[in-house]
Amino acid sequence: MTIKLKENERLDELQRNGYRIIQNPEKFCFGMDAVLLSGFARAREGDKVLDLGTGTGIIPILMAAKTKAFHFTGLEIQAESADMARRSVALNGLEERISVAEGDIKEAGTLFGAASFDVITCNPPYMIGQHGLTNPDTPKAVARHEILCTLEDVVGQAAKLLCPGGNFFMVHRPFRLAEIIALLCRYKLEPKRMQLVYPFIDKEPNMVLIEANRGGKPRMRVEKPLIVYKEPGVYMPEIHEIYGY
Repeated sequence: MTIKLKENERLDELQRNGYRIIQNPEKFCFGMDAVLLSGFARAREGDKVLDLGTGTGIIPILMAAKTKAFHFTGLEIQAESADMARRSVALNGLEERISVAEGDIKEAGTLFGAASFDVITCNPPYMIGQHGLTNPDTPKAVARHEILCTLEDVVGQAAKLLCPGGNFFMVHRPFRLAEIIALLCRYKLEPKRMQLVYPFIDKEPNMVLIEANRGGKPRMRVEKPLIVYKEPGVYMPEIHEIYGY
């Protein structure tokens, strides 16, 4: 299928099933965190999956390539990003498996109905308040800062939308790990699996991947660290495997 690109848009290869994605570097492009989350998250055959704050649809598209989940829904508040996501879905011939809804994460529970998804994923804004914020109206600021939703909004809506026994997968920053675990427990999403991501073996972690289960029993497995670079510009084998090349 031929999709017409708009001003400043480009097509990027995803190295999975020949899939491509439309992005606008002037607005926002997906990062490694989204790719790592798509590799960390799990979905079984027949599952219904929701991606909160889907941006240009990177996580549903990658998970459609990697899993046998029945259907993916991406929720995105920014109209331009939602439009790019829909066109990427059409470009890859995934209309039967992926739909994109435009709406607010804070209203997700009313948009979709309670207990309507088996799996929920989210790559939320990481930064609190005004830290490093230059222009609160730009798409990049909305993606990186808690301007339109907070961590509690994300966790609270995930708890409403997950079926009993359903799983929530999120990527975030380690400096907020205590807050993340406290919120998950408050909303009855039991932390079950965690993996810290390190840029280099001798550096501090800069990402955390976490899985929680709605109504699960207390017991969390901490997986071995994920190291991104062997040396500057050279990925570790595990990263090549996640990216698909």
